[in-house]
Amino acid sequence: MQSGFRGANVTSHSEHRTLDTAPMDSVHRLRVLTVNTHKGFTALNRRFILPELREAVRSTSADLVFLQEVVGEHERHSNRYNEWPQMSQYEFLADSMWSDFAYGRNAVYPDGHHGNALLSKYPIREFRNLDVSITGPERRGLLHCILDVPGHAEVHAICVHLSLLESHRQLQLQLLCQLLESLPDDAPVIIAGDFNDWQLQGNAALARRNYLHEAFERHQGRPAKTYPARFPLLRLDRIYLRNASSHNPQILGNRPWTHLSDHLPLAVEVHL
Repeated sequence: MQSGFRGANVTSHSEHRTLDTAPMDSVHRLRVLTVNTHKGFTALNRRFILPELREAVRSTSADLVFLQEVVGEHERHSNRYNEWPQMSQYEFLADSMWSDFAYGRNAVYPDGHHGNALLSKYPIREFRNLDVSITGPERRGLLHCILDVPGHAEVHAICVHLSLLESHRQLQLQLLCQLLESLPDDAPVIIAGDFNDWQLQGNAALARRNYLHEAFERHQGRPAKTYPARFPLLRLDRIYLRNASSHNPQILGNRPWTHLSDHLPLAVEVHL
């Protein structure tokens, strides 16, 4: 077990883009989307559908998009699939709609790598990819971004993808809480992603932090069922908030979403 974060600012494993933007009036509502992209393939890897996924993500007009299992590079796939983009998958998804993006590389293999990414319509002032891998081959990270949202000193966004093992998840949640406790007490924080927490033990642990709430649990009584996408049974994906309120949480459970990944996306309106 590790005692703390490793690779606290892995700039060589991360990418960030910023475009010049004009000054904006104060913003008090953010549309948030989280989706496990399954590396751009349908369930069971039957078909490469990243172009269709991009159109679906664009249709939500989200201000912030939290991505898990997004590919930074894959040499073999780029040679095999005609529609494989010449850029990274997160750049392809960002396109011209999201002026900033940040990427944290987690899993590295001979053909390339994948990890978490954040697409943002507001400037990403700083970001770091925190290594929360415990032991064994699973590589996991928390992508922590500080956003310049007009009217706010700073807004924090944390993109999460936790382990498949319960014991590892509990340790990773402790590290997530360490990160939260290091942030300014009054700063809005949005935490979203794939928690792999089908037994809800992690949710119970986070619920004991009275400064956090999970959007779907607050409005619907329990976290959302998101996996598998076509017949969702497990409550794996979450959106937690601190110093912000959640409104109109939605499970995107209709076509085309049911055919674009093995997870259903979640969307919520966040009021700062």
